[in-house]
Amino acid sequence: MHADTQRSVVVLGSTGSIGTQALDVIAANPGGFRVAALAAGGGRVGLLARQAAEFRAEAVAVADPATVPALREALAEHGADPTVLAGPDGVAEVAAWQADVVLNGITGALGLTSTLVALEAGRTLALANKESLIIGGPLVKRLAKPGQILPVDSEHSAVQQCLWASGPDGHDPDAVRRLVITASGGPFRGRKRAEMAEVTPEMALAHPTWSMGPVITVNSATLVNKGLEVIEAHLLFDIGFDRITVVVHPQSIIHSMVEYIDGSTIAQASPPDMRLPIALALGHPGRLAGASRPVDWTTAHTWTFEPLDDEAFPAVALARHVGAEGGTAPAVYNAANEAGVDAFLRGELPFPAIVDTVAKVVAEHQVTPADTVEEVLAADAWARARAAELAELAAGQSR
Repeated sequence: MHADTQRSVVVLGSTGSIGTQALDVIAANPGGFRVAALAAGGGRVGLLARQAAEFRAEAVAVADPATVPALREALAEHGADPTVLAGPDGVAEVAAWQADVVLNGITGALGLTSTLVALEAGRTLALANKESLIIGGPLVKRLAKPGQILPVDSEHSAVQQCLWASGPDGHDPDAVRRLVITASGGPFRGRKRAEMAEVTPEMALAHPTWSMGPVITVNSATLVNKGLEVIEAHLLFDIGFDRITVVVHPQSIIHSMVEYIDGSTIAQASPPDMRLPIALALGHPGRLAGASRPVDWTTAHTWTFEPLDDEAFPAVALARHVGAEGGTAPAVYNAANEAGVDAFLRGELPFPAIVDTVAKVVAEHQVTPADTVEEVLAADAWARARAAELAELAAGQSR
């Protein structure tokens, strides 16, 4: 991005972790960006109002219409008067707002509609919402033009950067042998399945590297998160599942790698900091100075890599299976897992049973093509209900 070019940005999920860090990046580059509009769930209207005032957003949307009075009051306190929109339709309107880049940092299935709307409006999409690709892969792939989606996930951003090294003119798919997705291994790395039977929510929420929300943190502990990333990588980069490998790298400095047909492997390295992939997506095709601190090469480092234990952590193998099935299967995997995580966090389901429950729901599901949003959301709702039912049965049997 040239210094004299100001890029307009819409931030969806602006009060969440990705959204607040995106606004940090924008604030650090005032001449490079302008915030056109913001959207959030509505749980933190005070913060949303402060963001709208600070960045002079033209429009603000909240997914929960009941929070509009409190939002208007907070906006007035900060002397801000943007257009206020509410409900899923309001968030969708902001997703299509006139802008150069739409950053989708919404959590959950609500993010799918925003992704589809932004793509249909022709916006460049900086995508942090996993559900968009996981549950709506076929829908997203049909709409997205080449290069229209820029991944914000650290692993997929790393893969993209490594793919830029595939040839003098950029990405050459014929030169790629495989993608290597790295995983921290979570808090239970090295444990066998039997050793995780007594894992508590407090233990699962103690991630060794990243600070994230409860669902994503538990997903990192079960490695469901890595399974979702394998499906995403397949969809983003059109690489077969047999050419996507997961390797455990506890230090989380190498964020992913690409192995080429000549035997060379290109890796992307940086200390864990989501502002780097965010900045890369917002500033594409350029890089923003000072987005993150670099590796300190003046001190000693030891980086280790080890194979994934599929028996202890079956979530990745299961994800490959549902990814290969396609259609509504990934949506069912994702939804059943979220219901299982909820039951685990409530103390109703043992830790290993989260992925066991997902596997049962996936096995019961009759896969359909996922040609419409309604079909995807119906599969999502069925999977959540069935997983909750299985968790309740398991809880009853253990009492």
